[in-house]
Amino acid sequence: MTQAAIRQLIADGIATALEAQATTMTNTNRNCVEEDRVTFATSTLTDDALSWWNAYAQIIGIKQANRILGPN
Repeated sequence: MTQAAIRQLIADGIATALEAQATTMTNTNRNCVEEDRVTFATSTLTDDALSWWNAYAQIIGIKQANRILGPN
């Protein structure tokens, strides 16, 4: 398996986890304002997902990362 394939698997897993977290938040917790949902969801990341997020946010900045992954 290539590094690119591994990175894609991790990215796909993270995207799936973020979507599931967003769905859960939408269905069960209406107290989180829309702008803070990405921040909340990413605060629940662990292990490889957390490492990926930290590297991603460090490169482009946390505000930009939240804006890209958050609501459009």
